[in-house]
Amino acid sequence: MRFGKFGAVGIVGAAVQVVLFAVLTRWLPAAGAAAIAVELTVLHNFVWHERLTWRDRTAAGVWRRLWRFHAANGLVSIVGNAAAVWALTGAGVPALAAQGAAIAVCAPVNFWVADRWVWGRPLANARGSVSGRIEVCG
Repeated sequence: MRFGKFGAVGIVGAAVQVVLFAVLTRWLPAAGAAAIAVELTVLHNFVWHERLTWRDRTAAGVWRRLWRFHAANGLVSIVGNAAAVWALTGAGVPALAAQGAAIAVCAPVNFWVADRWVWGRPLANARGSVSGRIEVCG
């Protein structure tokens, strides 16, 4: 269920990212346009993940989650997308196709990081109830 919500937010985010990318490539090189489009999409997706995907996990505080989401998913997305677009367009793949491939590669990594670190994954205690969160860094 959570991955489905993540996917729905991601599909909308991907559309936002591709539209931004298409507009920005009119004035910027593809790798730069990808980085800016991803940055704006990361912020967009955070808002929707807060309201939909992980709305039941709010213990760490919104600013801490935003920092973690931006640091982790932003880094994965910006570096991953810019590198993939640079490599693929350098190999002759059209820019929009390269952007789509980059999104597909980064999505599962972003879900894992968000679920485990940004919002923390609940742990079940011996009686089966939720009792805590996994924290990668305190």
